Amino acid sequence: MTDVLLVAVSAFDVWFVYWWLEATWDVWFMGAGVFALLLRRRWPLAVFLLTMPTAYFMGPAAAPLVALFTLASRTHRRWLLAACTAVLALCMIWPVGTGIADLPVDSWLLADAAYALAPAAAAAFLGQFVQIRHQLSARLAEITEAREHEQLMATQKVLSEERAQLAREMHDVVSHQVSLIAVRAGALQVSTADAEAKEAAGTIRKLSVRTLDELRHMVNVLRAGGSGPTELAPQPTLAQLADLVAGSGIEATLRIGPHPELGPPAERAIYRTVQESLTNVRKHAPGASAEVAIAHESGGVTVTITSTAPTRPTVPLPSSRHGLLGLHQRAALLGGTLTWTATPDGGWRNTLTLPV
Repeated sequence: MTDVLLVAVSAFDVWFVYWWLEATWDVWFMGAGVFALLLRRRWPLAVFLLTMPTAYFMGPAAAPLVALFTLASRTHRRWLLAACTAVLALCMIWPVGTGIADLPVDSWLLADAAYALAPAAAAAFLGQFVQIRHQLSARLAEITEAREHEQLMATQKVLSEERAQLAREMHDVVSHQVSLIAVRAGALQVSTADAEAKEAAGTIRKLSVRTLDELRHMVNVLRAGGSGPTELAPQPTLAQLADLVAGSGIEATLRIGPHPELGPPAERAIYRTVQESLTNVRKHAPGASAEVAIAHESGGVTVTITSTAPTRPTVPLPSSRHGLLGLHQRAALLGGTLTWTATPDGGWRNTLTLPV
């Protein structure tokens, strides 16, 4: 619609000057340049050259100014734009059929040059302004998109860290309790002579094992999102270690020697390490006993969980295999280490060392 309106205005401009004359070859040239404006977006330079006869025969005219504006809004070659502006201004002040020697060099010629150069330069500058505005708009859109993408990535990172911490807490707390239920139910199923109690214990054990398997799958899904430390409340402390050892479901002892005051992250790491180690003893070494010792050695706190060899066949339970890896991550975040090795008597020893 805009192109049709510009063609109509340019055609009226030509008709207003030449309506009283017959259609000669120069009028046809100017008409071709006017209707070429319909193609100005596709071939701006060619259309500008086609409008030059209009500027040459009429002087200041709408068609060449529109063509120059379009060329300026699309070209990135400043030298070409400057040359086209100069050519247009020259065509508008050059009298038809006049040679260079016949041009009077006086104030009138300079005034005509100024009046011709002003609209040509205005069309060129306006076209460049439109081009720069479009470029800035595109750049602003790119920056906005990049910022939104960066914000999305930051949000996903936070969510992945929360998922990893949730998976760690789920494994350390929920799996610990469910595995204890499964072991107790299995022990009751073997020891009781009551058929009804045996069936109920078997059902409890079966459901516990299935729940552990579902928990393992959920932990795997959550851990796929990332890892990192996140504070969750309430958090366990060393004051709860005695209750943890007493309720572990195995024969275990706790020895806590003198040690400096520890921060909540260190106490939580010790608690989770002891909890996971006792859970592994209960699951993979039936009948074994364990000893938990905490001591202050070499400028750091050392936690040792030592288990004996199993005395009964192992009850098969699903394992996520992420417990010790998660504890190793906890220790590394605090600048410490976690190692696990077999003992000569067939047991295992887990050692957590944290700097003070």
